[in-house]
Amino acid sequence: MKLAMEISQTNPRVVFNAFRLANFSRKEGDEAKGFLLAEGVELDGIEDPKFDARGQAESFLQAGGEILACGTCLKLRNSQWSELCPLSTMKDLHALIREADRVVTF
Repeated sequence: MKLAMEISQTNPRVVFNAFRLANFSRKEGDEAKGFLLAEGVELDGIEDPKFDARGQAESFLQAGGEILACGTCLKLRNSQWSELCPLSTMKDLHALIREADRVVTF
């Protein structure tokens, strides 16, 4: 199965669980990709001692997962791209959704 995940918020618990699902999907042999949109592009700044969203995202990348981030959303927040939030476009989001078997939004 190809799973597309759209993350548009910075609630540590929600983002933590989104990437837990992504990591679990990878372990089950599924292809999972994440797209950060709106507030979701602030993934680098999420810090919470109980819900390590950044750690889950890094594990996802280390397992071969892919995370893309909306370039316009990064610009609106005066943010730069990073390894966790690589610059991307609506065209990339459209392709991700078109190719996915399932789209999950957080």
